[in-house]
Amino acid sequence: MFRYGDEHGEQFRDQLLGFQLPAEQLQFTGMPEETLQDIKEDAGKEGVVIACGERAVGFFILHTGEGISDFFPDYGDAVLLRAFLMDYASQGRGFAIAAMLQLPDFVRRHYPEARQIVLAVNERNTAASQLYLRTGFQDHGLRRSGSKGTQLILQYALPSGSVGGLVDG
Repeated sequence: MFRYGDEHGEQFRDQLLGFQLPAEQLQFTGMPEETLQDIKEDAGKEGVVIACGERAVGFFILHTGEGISDFFPDYGDAVLLRAFLMDYASQGRGFAIAAMLQLPDFVRRHYPEARQIVLAVNERNTAASQLYLRTGFQDHGLRRSGSKGTQLILQYALPSGSVGGLVDG
């Protein structure tokens, strides 16, 4: 995984813009052509590329600061995961699970003040919610009404301490 603004991240721009999703998935996330513009306009948002070698397979946004208070009121120590998507051609190959398992160390490395990762997932998006729950996110019963229905607010507590041995890449 690479931060989009890092030396490695932006080389994937054209690949990200070529991502495809079926309509049933598209209703739950933003495509890179929208989200790349979003990170340019908001300093609290940072894009992250999920790559396999020289190929982008996924993308998401990490969002910090007051801008996440609509999603999670205790935003001071939280990083919000947004717009997570895997290119349709790369789905079913374990990339999403691998990315979610690497996410805690990635967040600790780049956001050392963070004590938790939060996300909102539409309750109808069972594939995504199962992925998040299988990779350590917890459902403490928080809900939010979104434009496309009820969203589950899932949390991942980040214990303080050293970052594991994972390397960007």
